[in-house]
Amino acid sequence: MSKKSSATQWLWTAVVIAAAMAAGIIIWQKMPHESTPASTTVAVPSASSTAIAPSGEAPARHPIEQVQPEPAGSSTVTLPSLDTSDTSMVDSLKGLAGDGLSGLLLTDRVALRIVATLDALPRQDVASGILPLRTPTGSFLVDEANGTTTLSDRNVARYAPYMQIVEHVDTRAAVAWYVHNYPLFQAAYRELGYPHGYFNDRLVQVLDDLIDAPEPNGPIVLEKPKALYVFSDPGLQSLSVGQKVMVRVGPDNEAKLKAKLRDIRAALTGAHLPPK
Repeated sequence: MSKKSSATQWLWTAVVIAAAMAAGIIIWQKMPHESTPASTTVAVPSASSTAIAPSGEAPARHPIEQVQPEPAGSSTVTLPSLDTSDTSMVDSLKGLAGDGLSGLLLTDRVALRIVATLDALPRQDVASGILPLRTPTGSFLVDEANGTTTLSDRNVARYAPYMQIVEHVDTRAAVAWYVHNYPLFQAAYRELGYPHGYFNDRLVQVLDDLIDAPEPNGPIVLEKPKALYVFSDPGLQSLSVGQKVMVRVGPDNEAKLKAKLRDIRAALTGAHLPPK
């Protein structure tokens, strides 16, 4: 897996939590034997205000206005501009996700990091500098037996802090938080290079890609042609960054993440995906 794709894994945590609706927890890790700290810079343009869709452009496929409104008692405070939103974004995310998020969340350009990371998940790689969360501690573990290298089940322990956050977050509250902060995400999405796009549409695409991740049976065989491990199965190696993350976290965690992501998708679109 490339250095860029490693940044993809812990992103889910930020995504599920931070994006409050589409990400369930982005657990990432590098395939090499050491973890790399996330960059503190985000290589995307800055924005000073929320963006409004120009008249005459294509309508949104999943209009945010059709998402169930926020529950009674939710905040009606006016949103800050994108450039000044970090403090309120961090405070609200910690309230949503619990104390476990404090040591993982990167606190600068939060909305931009979430949007850029989510947008990258269906692709083949993601830049580590855009991640909203710190990567897992410890070394990436493999098992060796009879000349074969496999992904070790011991790696699951590295994802525990992220999974605790995912399980702590209430789907309805997360979606309400997302809807309230949507103008900030939309502004960040347009600044990212999509002047006529809708972030909610992209988020639904991301959720569908993650939910569609395969569920391998048995040990996952790895090989190391160069400095980094890759999946021996060409089908697994060709997966999107987000789907590779889903596979790496282990079958139990993958099932929990998919259940959460299905609930989020249903809340955002008003439609449940049929079970496979």
